[in-house]
Amino acid sequence: MKIKVQPLALSVAIILLIVCAQYNYLLFHSISEVFSITVGCGIFMFAWNTKDYTSNDYFQFLGIAYLFIVLLDFVHTLSYGGMEVFPDQNGNLTAQLWIAARYLESISLLISPWYLTRKLNYKLAFIAFSVISVITISAIFAGFFPDCFIEGSGLTLFKKMSEYAISTFLAAACLNISKNKQKLDRYTYRLIVTSILLTIGSELSFTFYISLYGTSNLVGHIFKIASFYLIYEAIIANGLRHPYQILAQREEELQLALNEVKTLRGIIPICMHCKKIRDTRGEWEKIEKYVSEHSHAEFSHSICEECLQKFHFKQA
Repeated sequence: MKIKVQPLALSVAIILLIVCAQYNYLLFHSISEVFSITVGCGIFMFAWNTKDYTSNDYFQFLGIAYLFIVLLDFVHTLSYGGMEVFPDQNGNLTAQLWIAARYLESISLLISPWYLTRKLNYKLAFIAFSVISVITISAIFAGFFPDCFIEGSGLTLFKKMSEYAISTFLAAACLNISKNKQKLDRYTYRLIVTSILLTIGSELSFTFYISLYGTSNLVGHIFKIASFYLIYEAIIANGLRHPYQILAQREEELQLALNEVKTLRGIIPICMHCKKIRDTRGEWEKIEKYVSEHSHAEFSHSICEECLQKFHFKQA
């Protein structure tokens, strides 16, 4: 199936964001992160409110995961240079929150195919993600999380190795979901895999930057925007369209069935002597053949009481 995303609209939006980055990088960063946060919250709300109507818990797991992923992204956005939200705000805090969010995202995507065939304990999953997020944020602000960025020298070894580790988890996630792709429709599968590949590209670009406002940082966020857009298209947009596509298909099938019924309800030319029926080609055929060809009815030969008396008992 052909991917149905709107590449032109997405391309125009990305070009406008790049122009915005040249004018005010903080504004560009805030817009890109707000977009991701909005998509993540939308995925959670959609998945949570459809959990009683789906055949598996894959999207429900991703919905809960992305709620906490974008929670870390939200704190990351507030910590960015120029926001002036937290005291002693610096590039290291921003990078630490980014790495924490990406670890949570990559591991969640790696685990998620498990729930294509297994049930999810929603409350337990929610509690687990809550605890992980609180511990992670607390460790970062308390100074227990490894340094990721040092002003003047750039990325630390931990940050670079983490990006490669996250990319490895994401590659494994692609492999894992490919083993279970028969559980997803082809369109959704392709979108999710493409989104994961774009996320890998985003992570790899973040291994090169030496400034929070550099080109590599810009490219990484562009990849992230495209990745979240595809996740939105796969889960929210496609999820909303799919039921209506099924209804439209069922309506078409019903209409075809009604058309067949109408054919049998119309005026049917029948011979007054032999009871043969004249079809649309002008040919005469037995009534059994005509009815069988124009409906799902089948004939089973029997004998009525009147004919039984007339042709059998009379002969006896």
